[in-house]
Formats: sequence, C-alpha cells, structure tokens
Amino acid sequence: MAAVGEFVPTALAALVAVLFAVALVTMAADRLTVAGLCFLSASLLIYLRERWLRDSNVDA
Repeated sequence: MAAVGEFVPTALAALVAVLFAVALVTMAADRLTVAGLCFLSASLLIYLRERWLRDSNVDA
C-alpha cells in the first residue's frame, strides 16, 4: 500500500494532466477564458506538487 507521501504527488500529477487536456479542448473550442484558467490552475498544482515533494524529502 502506498504511503500518503507518495499518493498526493501522484494524484496532483494526474489532476494536472486532466487540466491540460481540458485546457487544450477548450482552447480548440475557442473558450479561451476557461482554457486560461485551466492552464493557470495546472501551473499552481505543479508548484504545490513540487513543494510537497521538497518538503517530504526534507523530513525523510
């Protein structure tokens, strides 16, 4: 069973992939505001994921 320290970054990475897919589809459909918000959200989640990984490595 995976520890929570491994599950959270993996879940965030999966969510980022979904947000990028949604952003690309909405961009193709000319819904640029929604696409921009998806890209922004994905960027923030990438930052949070990297921070989570950095903090979990410091504690180990």
